[in-house]
Amino acid sequence: MNKPSVTFRDLWTIPYKAAWDYQEKLMQENLDIKAYNRHIADGTETGEPKATHNYLLFCEHPAVYTLGKSGHLENLLVNNEMLKAQGIEFFKTNRGGDITFHGPEQIVGYPVLDLELFFTDLGRYMRSLEEVIIRTIAEYGIEGGRLEGSTGVWLDADNPARARKICAMGVKCSRWITMHGFALNVNTDLKYFDMIVPCGISDKGVTSIEKELGRKVPQEEVKQKLMHHFADVFQVEWALATSK
Repeated sequence: MNKPSVTFRDLWTIPYKAAWDYQEKLMQENLDIKAYNRHIADGTETGEPKATHNYLLFCEHPAVYTLGKSGHLENLLVNNEMLKAQGIEFFKTNRGGDITFHGPEQIVGYPVLDLELFFTDLGRYMRSLEEVIIRTIAEYGIEGGRLEGSTGVWLDADNPARARKICAMGVKCSRWITMHGFALNVNTDLKYFDMIVPCGISDKGVTSIEKELGRKVPQEEVKQKLMHHFADVFQVEWALATSK
């Protein structure tokens, strides 16, 4: 059985809204293909079915807070004036989850996948994304896990006094096409999390690979490990990358 093909694109440093718009474009292209294929199947269109396209996007964002569609604005602990003074953007988004931070030296991953080519189970999709992160940080001797009732990857999840999140997650899925994804704190400046209630959880901390190791790690090295484990967990092959 052939593995699904995924195109990898590194968007490098890109404003949050630009990356969001780009994901929306890729999602809509896939939704249009699915609509066309449905019309072929019901006889209202003539022609040959088309294949949807899968992508994994990596990027970093300038400092920004994003609030998920189920989030609470009171979890942003500073006002607009303070955000402007520090050059931090804010967006309400259409992903799941509450509030989080994106910024320099954090790897943000946006898989735009047709889950009908993988499995039509959103819970399994989230657990698979978590597994990619768990395997990646394990290469640095960091043991990640899951916190019951919460998405993302945690350290010491079974110890309420020490539990801390190293990777936040939130996605959108429409007709089994995904967008948004994960944010892995690599060498991230964690002070930004002091201005929010991260993911709406007030009694847990936030950490990074750098904080856990006591040293910085190369972003490009982490990206390569993420790609390796993504391909293994999702059983994909990488397509030849093209320009966006």
